[in-house]
Amino acid sequence: MNLTYPLWLPLSNAKTYIVATLFIAGNILFPMLFHAVPNGGHIFLPIFFFTLIGAFHYGLYVGLFTALCSPLLSHILVGMPAMHILPIIIAKSLILAVCASIAARYFQKITVPIIALVVVVSQIFGFFAEWAIAQNITLAFNDLRMGVPGMLLQILGGYFLIRFLNRE
Repeated sequence: MNLTYPLWLPLSNAKTYIVATLFIAGNILFPMLFHAVPNGGHIFLPIFFFTLIGAFHYGLYVGLFTALCSPLLSHILVGMPAMHILPIIIAKSLILAVCASIAARYFQKITVPIIALVVVVSQIFGFFAEWAIAQNITLAFNDLRMGVPGMLLQILGGYFLIRFLNRE
């Protein structure tokens, strides 16, 4: 399915801020469902879900706003993510937004392999960012390993939601 460009919303467009606000709200509310499960945040990576959607479908600015504001506001409002992992979550979120927006611009279509590529590449860069921030390769590797179900959720759920949004 081909995306119709220009889909990227400019900074001067009010829709950029409205859409980003909706995705930020999604990134705050969606994780609440998964935190009822022990280690649900680490396993399902729900705070990244709408960052992927926003950046891939609406572009870099929506992705970056969502990536930065979601963890900050979630921490302020509900205390999650915890302060000691907040820089790691923000770094991984920003990496995902950049990877998703670049892939959307480059490929100009949505397929499961493209979304998988985005998720895998962002997780690899996120691994190195976490290692650099936490100074602990074991922690970074364990987070990567635990997050496999969340990566699958991002790939499949992201693909179907972006396809749905592309019909608007």
